[in-house]
Amino acid sequence: MLQIHHLYIARAHNYFGHHGQPPGEEPMIEMREIECEAGRGICGDRFFDYKRNYKGQITFFSREVYEELRTEFGFSEAEKPPGVLRRNVVVSGGNLNDLVGVDFEIGGVHFRGTQECSPCHWMNEAVHRGAEQWLRGRGGLRAQILTSGMLRAG
Repeated sequence: MLQIHHLYIARAHNYFGHHGQPPGEEPMIEMREIECEAGRGICGDRFFDYKRNYKGQITFFSREVYEELRTEFGFSEAEKPPGVLRRNVVVSGGNLNDLVGVDFEIGGVHFRGTQECSPCHWMNEAVHRGAEQWLRGRGGLRAQILTSGMLRAG
């Protein structure tokens, strides 16, 4: 069973749609709870109502992979908290790649895993040089929100 450690939203994009341009400066905002709306996304997040049936209405990242990443590149959580990865929900307790194509539930909210969040070249800037390559195959999970509800950290 997946346990939620961190919840994040961002009001605008830093990397998405910025190819060939400098990144934006919109911070990830850590939340104690987030409101998920079926088929629409997370209230207040940059991908809310992005497009009908969007495959990335919410994104997940593994706490275990984050810890391995910190060890590999030698940074502390204080220097680069999990929000640096620009994913909405940081969880532990399962392999997120196993949820691609699967309906699952966390905290009473139902989701459908759609695909891996493939790391992009921005990870080398946001996290550490070499992070894009290191994160291949473990960049997190994109999902659609199937039922509305609140997710809470802790």
